[in-house]
Amino acid sequence: MATTAAVPPQEPAPLSEAQRLVNTFFAPSKTFTDLRRSAVWWAPFLITVVFSTVFVYVVDQKVGFRKVVENQLRLQPKQAERFENMPASQRETAMERQTTITKGISYGFPLLMLAWHAIVAGVLLATLKFGASAEIKYKTLFALVLYAGLPGLFKAVLAVVSLLAGVASDAFTFQNPVATNPGYFIDAASSPALFSLLSSIDVLTIWTLVLAAIGITCVSKVKRGAAFAVVFGWYAVTVLLGVAIALAFA
Repeated sequence: MATTAAVPPQEPAPLSEAQRLVNTFFAPSKTFTDLRRSAVWWAPFLITVVFSTVFVYVVDQKVGFRKVVENQLRLQPKQAERFENMPASQRETAMERQTTITKGISYGFPLLMLAWHAIVAGVLLATLKFGASAEIKYKTLFALVLYAGLPGLFKAVLAVVSLLAGVASDAFTFQNPVATNPGYFIDAASSPALFSLLSSIDVLTIWTLVLAAIGITCVSKVKRGAAFAVVFGWYAVTVLLGVAIALAFA
């Protein structure tokens, strides 16, 4: 009797960079599975650079970095008091210096985020390897983190739309530019710890965390429950640290 040879399962068709970007929002498993083939990460990074630059430019034009610094000081009463106690000439010099620093950091934010993503990927790699015995490469996790962070671009888009629509700039801050979390409605100056806690319950951030967990299951053999536990567990740690820092400097 003739025997039939087993047919190996076919690999999914490779995706283009454009398909990866689109599928991140509509079919994330396809994007993350494709990272096993190629862990190229330049597309989400370049998209982030474009959106971030446009956002910061609009803030520069519609709010002004001097106003951004003033709004930030209003949320930090102790630092604001130190500024007020300075002689007028020193206070003006300090404000100009802080404005220049804030502007430079804002335009260079994508590079800072790239460094932060590198750290996040390293922490996830160590956790997955030692905690779940996962077989996964750092470069794959790094690309995964960048793709998973794409929902954050919607915050920049919403902020740009609101500023162009004429929303008052008196309360604008880069930390919480739009109402995607309940912390937006809290007075940060009077309740810094509560502001920090509620700001972490952000729709777009949760979307990013879910994508990261899904991605881990696609690029490794880690079970979905374990992947979600790792991602949300580390996020809980960062939230608690943020609340502790807010309390310390209140």
